[in-house]
Amino acid sequence: MNKKILILSASPRKGGNSDLLCDQFLIGAKGVGHQAEKIFLKDLKINYCTGCGTCFKTKRCVQKDDMAEILDKMIAADVIVMATPVYFYTMNGQMKTLIDRTCPRYAEISDKEMYFIAAAADTNKKAMERTIEGFRGFTSCLTGAKEKGVIYGTGAWNMGEIKGSKAMTQAYEMGSKV
Repeated sequence: MNKKILILSASPRKGGNSDLLCDQFLIGAKGVGHQAEKIFLKDLKINYCTGCGTCFKTKRCVQKDDMAEILDKMIAADVIVMATPVYFYTMNGQMKTLIDRTCPRYAEISDKEMYFIAAAADTNKKAMERTIEGFRGFTSCLTGAKEKGVIYGTGAWNMGEIKGSKAMTQAYEMGSKV
C-alpha cells in the first residue's frame, strides 16, 4: 500500500548529519513508490508557543506563521519521521518548538506510524536516549501513534561525517520498508 510520508528535518544545516539521514529515508521511501515529502524546518517561520490558551477553544493558533500548514501535513500523513541533531543530549530548539506548536490540533495527529532520527557527535547511542524519550513523550500524547523505528547517527560532529556510516544505510532501508 502506498503511504503518505512526512519527514520533518530540524537540522539547522542543509546537508547536516541528521538532514542527510532524512534524505536517505526519503530516497528509500520514494524508491518503493511511497509519496514522501521532506520539510526543512529552517526554511520556515515557526514561532514559539506563547501559552495564551486560545487554541484550546478555537483549535487554531493566533500566530500567523508556517505552522498551520505543517500541522495540516502532519494530520494528512500516514507516516511521520522526526529528525533532529542532538544538542546537549536532547532535541534541538527547532524540533521542540514544532512539537509545542502542535497544541491546537495534536488530537488530530492520530493513528500515525512514527520514526525518529537523531544524529550526535557522541559515539554511544545510549547517550542519545534522552532525545528519543523526548520524541516518545510527544507521541504518547497522540492517539494510536506507533513507533516503528529509530535511527541513531552516532559519531558525527562535523557536517557530512555521517556519510558512509551504518546509519545512512539504515535510514535508506527503513525508508524502503515503511
